[in-house]
Amino acid sequence: MAATLLKRMFLWSAGLTFTNMARLFMRLFTGVMFMQFGIRQIAHYNELASTFCPVLGMSGETALIVMILIEIICSTLIILGLFTRFAIVPPFVAMVIAEHVLMQYYSAEGVTQLYSMQAGYLPIMFMGIFIFMMLAGPGKISLDYIISVNLTSVDEKGEAEAKEFELEES
Repeated sequence: MAATLLKRMFLWSAGLTFTNMARLFMRLFTGVMFMQFGIRQIAHYNELASTFCPVLGMSGETALIVMILIEIICSTLIILGLFTRFAIVPPFVAMVIAEHVLMQYYSAEGVTQLYSMQAGYLPIMFMGIFIFMMLAGPGKISLDYIISVNLTSVDEKGEAEAKEFELEES
């Protein structure tokens, strides 16, 4: 009896829409959280442009513009579930670079331990979420899924029509 109850609780619901709802929530939450950084950077562009850290041979202002574009465009794609796995790559790389820059800054300042209110935790948190989303995928409640279903059905229709055409010729 207990074994049956455990099976029903854990295995029965594993393939249902709860996992898709969880992936939708993760996409929406992460996309909105990441996008708000881009919106804040747009709002304070004049102050940030002169102080933003130059990265990868780009000036600080260019790096800020690239970061804003990554945060706005990729967040929008993640929220919509459109090209999700591709849209995760630029923010992930940006967070790796941000973590590297922050750690260089903290080590130069002599900080040996991070506290929860310091900015060093945010890039790590986003990297973990992006890895999860890369592995889990966008789920069925996404434009990726809708497009793939339509492409699959078009391919199946094309194959069925080709077989009918071959039968008619012979």
